[in-house]
Amino acid sequence: MLDKAIYAHGILNQLEGRFGDTSSFRWSGEAWVGTDEDKIWLRTEGRLSNNELDDGIHELFYSRAISTYFNALIGARYDLDSLPGRGWGAFGIEGLAPQFFRVGLTGYVSGDGHFGAKVEGSYDLLITQRLILQPQVEMNFYTKDDPARNVGAGFSELDVGLRLRYEITRKFAPYVGVTYLGQFGRTADLIRDAGGQTNQVRFVAGLRAWF
Repeated sequence: MLDKAIYAHGILNQLEGRFGDTSSFRWSGEAWVGTDEDKIWLRTEGRLSNNELDDGIHELFYSRAISTYFNALIGARYDLDSLPGRGWGAFGIEGLAPQFFRVGLTGYVSGDGHFGAKVEGSYDLLITQRLILQPQVEMNFYTKDDPARNVGAGFSELDVGLRLRYEITRKFAPYVGVTYLGQFGRTADLIRDAGGQTNQVRFVAGLRAWF
């Protein structure tokens, strides 16, 4: 039988500086409380660049285990940063695919008929017991333009990273790596009109930690 005891867990997946033509600070983390079957999740991510906050996405989910390796999610998202805020209903699925690839697919719907989707995946490749190489990818899609948030319809953003971390302990691991952040289509047009960059390759240095 599944354990009905209540546990809690938190992790900072990314707490990093990104360095290139321009520099930025990036965070991504999550925490949950619950049982093996049912959990409440809180997730947050964002970027700080040129004293402005963007990509500030904050989510609250209820998750239910639907198999040994996958959970179904339902909840809400709120975009909170230096741009006008937006609220969304959210639903999705996440878990471990064969070969222990971590994958997730989340759909979003707003009160004014906007739809969005995020696809993400990552994999931990053990070079040694402490040295781990992690490729990571995230893609975002939207059905309508939202010029106030510099988001256009279609395939809007690709965030790809390759990070090499060293686990001093299982809970504390500094890392270095390289990332590519690109915006495309209508989103790229809106960002260029606002004076921003749409293709950025950056070196990163950061910390991964959990408790």
